[in-house]
Amino acid sequence: MSHVVVIGAHGKVALHLVPLLVGRGDRVSAVIRNPDHADELRALGADPVVADVEELDTAALTELLGNHDAVVWSAGAGGGNPARTRAVDRDAAIRSMDAAAAAGVKRYVMVSYIGSRTDHGVAEDDPFFAYAEAKAAADEHLRSTDLDWTVLGPGPLTDDNPTGKVEVVDPGRGRVSRADVAAVAAAALVEPATIGRTIAFGNGEVPIETALRQS
Repeated sequence: MSHVVVIGAHGKVALHLVPLLVGRGDRVSAVIRNPDHADELRALGADPVVADVEELDTAALTELLGNHDAVVWSAGAGGGNPARTRAVDRDAAIRSMDAAAAAGVKRYVMVSYIGSRTDHGVAEDDPFFAYAEAKAAADEHLRSTDLDWTVLGPGPLTDDNPTGKVEVVDPGRGRVSRADVAAVAAAALVEPATIGRTIAFGNGEVPIETALRQS
């Protein structure tokens, strides 16, 4: 059993992830900003932790992450506000990585997106630009750390039913269900072959556990 902290636990992917972790016996600390969501997370078997990661400094995040075995970052500002996107998707994410290192929490899984890279090609006048920049910066920072990191890059998200199958070798810009993204995150946490890798994926024909061992 691992003690996993899920940051952004009321997000659409995380709400699939939490019960997967609980169901296999992990203890889950579900970090949420809105206290009104606590009962919902508690009903899923998690321990709700009300904290606004946008406002917490590295020291406070270090205290929050202490005594955990792994971190899953699944938080996001939701787009629409470039300043808040930078504050959450870049700055708070980076602080959480530094805090994980300070707290001795080595395992860190980042839920990113398939196009996250410094040469993302998004035009500055595109509303998506701030998000692309923020995610690229956060992911690059994670790769520079000594954490046992994994960056997950799912394609465009859907609300389709989970298939349990993905494609990682040639994902293109394959669409993928949020439920399958959650399953990939859960599997990645316990698959050593994912450490130190950026894994782009979409739905496909390969069982998730097998796909994550492919290079």
